[in-house]
Amino acid sequence: MSSSAIAVIAFAIGYLFGSIPFGMILTRIAGTQDLRSIGSGNIGATNVLRTGRKGLAAATLVGDMLKGTAAVLVAGLLWGPAAAIAAALGAFLGHLFPVWLKFRGGKGVATYIGVLLGLFWPAALAFCAIWLLVAFTTRYSSLSALTASFATPLLLWWLGHPQLALLFAVLTLLLWFKHRENIRRLSTGSEGRIGAKA
Repeated sequence: MSSSAIAVIAFAIGYLFGSIPFGMILTRIAGTQDLRSIGSGNIGATNVLRTGRKGLAAATLVGDMLKGTAAVLVAGLLWGPAAAIAAALGAFLGHLFPVWLKFRGGKGVATYIGVLLGLFWPAALAFCAIWLLVAFTTRYSSLSALTASFATPLLLWWLGHPQLALLFAVLTLLLWFKHRENIRRLSTGSEGRIGAKA
């Protein structure tokens, strides 16, 4: 099988993993209202938290993260590092734009961490450390994710992983695109802070 065919298959596998809507599945099993009808309408953990079910939100966070990790590990074990990168891109796009939900998915932070964990786990730890630092000092969840994602490709490049740096530069641009409304609210001072009452 050619390398291009392997990349396409790995991407497709990644997309299928990434498009599993854990937020939708878990909230539906729990009998809550349709996740797409509340808050931002996204399917990620942040919107699940708006149902008041912290356990479901935590489970969604873990599921959305590990589906990215699983896609990377499966493709990597079957076909090697290049396939793992293709699967990572597929998983991230699958979460952001799942075909089952008319391409209306989450914002990608958990899946971003998950694919990073599968490809180069020290960078995933660095992402989480930066997220926690910014969250502790500003209490903005969105700003924490934006800052950590901005730093990730730079860190990967500095550590000598140019292919991963390029991949995560692309993923960061997509993540920022999905956070465009958060960026607008941050710029106007209307973004909600962690722990603030709605």
